Amino acid sequence: MTPLKITLAGGFTCLAIYLFVTAPEPLADANAQQASSCSYDTREVFEALNTLNDAARSIYTKRIVGGGLRAGLKFGEDWEEPGVEKGPLPALFLRLTAARLETKPAELGLYLGSDAPINASNLFGKDQMQVFQGVKATREPAFSATEDARLVAMYPDIASVQPCVTCHNEHPDSPKTDWKLNDVMGATTWTYPTPQISAEEALAVIETMLQSVAEAYGQYLEKTSGFAEPVPLGSMWPDTDLRQLPDLETFMQSVRAAAAPIVTSILISRSQASDFNEEFTPCKIS
Repeated sequence: MTPLKITLAGGFTCLAIYLFVTAPEPLADANAQQASSCSYDTREVFEALNTLNDAARSIYTKRIVGGGLRAGLKFGEDWEEPGVEKGPLPALFLRLTAARLETKPAELGLYLGSDAPINASNLFGKDQMQVFQGVKATREPAFSATEDARLVAMYPDIASVQPCVTCHNEHPDSPKTDWKLNDVMGATTWTYPTPQISAEEALAVIETMLQSVAEAYGQYLEKTSGFAEPVPLGSMWPDTDLRQLPDLETFMQSVRAAAAPIVTSILISRSQASDFNEEFTPCKIS
């Protein structure tokens, strides 16, 4: 995916629908001038990023994996092995996205962990586990800081579709085999080095997240091109009797469309004074 170029006349505006399909009416000059120097509480940007991540994972899980299984496609942990004609499971798709994120200059971290993971490398450490227990009990995000002062946001990862539950219950390495729909299976954790973030940086990390999702999906498409019978690409989604995958542009348009209203609402209406006792100019629309 070609990175979106953002050009804003009269100053940088943090409140446009910058990364999505349709731009709104231009802001008034006064708002544009304010937005050009505004900052966000990083927790609000985490909310936007998590919404975007949820949209990407939901579309991948329900429309790519769910529809793909009905179309005869396969998905598994060994999908990257030579000669294996499979795609990544939803949790591995997030891991792919996180790995692509690590290659970018933005200092944004993404991690999916659990107290009962199939892969032991995803087991929370002692401090993470304490925070996760609260998230698990309340189903609300929790915010904390690391020893080196990085801000951490942990969001509950809830079993929303039956295939995820079945996969975890039937996996031979799963330490827990009685998962049910709507259980909190783990948590998505974000990190960023500062408790506040400029408007330009906020847009940059959101764009970086979109690029990482696109690259993760692109890796799956590249894998399918090497199948004995390559999977056709187009604007259609897989389903019964339709062995086809959406191309990269179609997939990303769906992700943007699903995330745009909520992400934009968060950045416009939920930015507020920081609780970290550091002065900054919040991004507000008057």
